[in-house]
Amino acid sequence: MNGSVRQSFISVVGVLQSQHEVRQLSAWLSGLYGELSTNFSHFEFVLVNNGCDIPGIEDAVQPLPENLRKNIFLLNLSTPVNRDNAILAGLDRANGDYTVVFEFDFVEKPSLVTQLWELAQAGNDIVYLRTKERRLSLAHRLLYKVFYFILRRYSQLRIDPWAHHTRLISRRALNSLLRLRENSRYLKANYALVGYSTASILVKEPLHPDLAVGFSEQVRTAMVAVTSFTTFLRSLLLWIFLFSVLVAIVAIFNAVKVKITNVDIFGEHVESLSGWAFLVVLMSVFFALTCLILYVMSIYLSNIYSEIKNRPLYIIESVRRF
Repeated sequence: MNGSVRQSFISVVGVLQSQHEVRQLSAWLSGLYGELSTNFSHFEFVLVNNGCDIPGIEDAVQPLPENLRKNIFLLNLSTPVNRDNAILAGLDRANGDYTVVFEFDFVEKPSLVTQLWELAQAGNDIVYLRTKERRLSLAHRLLYKVFYFILRRYSQLRIDPWAHHTRLISRRALNSLLRLRENSRYLKANYALVGYSTASILVKEPLHPDLAVGFSEQVRTAMVAVTSFTTFLRSLLLWIFLFSVLVAIVAIFNAVKVKITNVDIFGEHVESLSGWAFLVVLMSVFFALTCLILYVMSIYLSNIYSEIKNRPLYIIESVRRF
C-alpha cells in the first residue's frame, strides 16, 4: 500500500434484477475492484439477487480473481421485491465506514466511488449523483412532474427529482436510515427524513424508467408515497368539503329564489314545483364526492393496515460467499 490509500472501509451495494445487469456484473465488479483496491484499505461487495438466475450470477463471478471474489457477499432474496427494498436488504448487510449504492448505469465510471468519498470528507454524510435529463415517455414525465410538485408543495421533505439511486452514505447516517422501517417503498424520501449534510455530483447519464416495474405499479407507488410523506390528501379533503358547502349554499339560494320569483339563478323562468333534474344532478355530484372521499380514506386505511401487519420488507433465502 502507498501513502495515497484512504484508511476507510467501503461497502458497495449492487442490485441484480435483470439479465442485462447479470451480463454486466463481471465488468462492474472488475472496474470497482481496481478502483477500490488502489484507493481504499478495506472494501466489500454486497450483491442483492432480486429475481435473477443464480447459476448465471455464479458464472459471471467465478472467473474473477480470488482477491476479488473473497470480498463478495451474494444475498439471494426468496422472492422478487421492488428495487428500494432490495437496496435496503444490501444496506442492512453493509459493514463499511461508508456504504455506496452503485448502479450498473455507471459500470464504466468506477472512479465515481472515490469522488463520492472525497466529497464526503468535506463534512457531507450523504453524497449522491444527479443529472439534468430524464428519458421517459410522456405519461411517465407527467406522473413525475405531478408527483414531485405534490412533494414540494405538501411536505417538508427536500427530495431532488433528478437524483440517481447511486449515493454514498456515512455509517452514522446509515444507522439512522435503518431505524426508519417505512413500508412506503420510496427510499429517497427516507434519505430526506434522515437529514444530515447532503451534497451531489452532476453526471451526464440520464434517469430512465425501471423496466422491471410497470407504469401502473409506479402510479401505485407514487400514491403510497404521497399518502405517507405529504399532507396533500388532507388538504384535498378540505377543499372538497369547502366546495361541497359552496354547492349546498348555491342550491339552497336557487331553491328559495325559484320559490319566490319563479326565476332561477340563471335567469330562466321555471315552475316552482319543478327541479327534479336539478335534484338528480345535485345528488350525483354529492355521490361522486362521497365516493372520492371513501377512496381517499381507503388509501389511508390501507397504509395503516400495512404498517400494523409489520411484514418483512424482504426475505433472504441464502447468503453466498465466493
